[in-house]
Amino acid sequence: MTPNSSGLPGLNQVREIVGALLTFGLVACVAALVIAAVVWGLGSNSGNPHLAGRGKSGVVVAAGAAMLIGAANAIVTFFSNAGSLV
Repeated sequence: MTPNSSGLPGLNQVREIVGALLTFGLVACVAALVIAAVVWGLGSNSGNPHLAGRGKSGVVVAAGAAMLIGAANAIVTFFSNAGSLV
């Protein structure tokens, strides 16, 4: 049994919605990265190591989230193919 891409009505609209969600997620990651970088800079310049550390963590989390969003299609395809071999 293989996935049927024409069996559900409205499948094209769902694909468009998911594509829009991916775009929204990437835009949110860019905003989070900018905010975290500003917090990191403010923390470093003000001598506040806690704030600088939170900014560094925010940069790493935003970059990791962007990487996962960008790789979402490949990740799902990989596991779908791996699951079909079981």
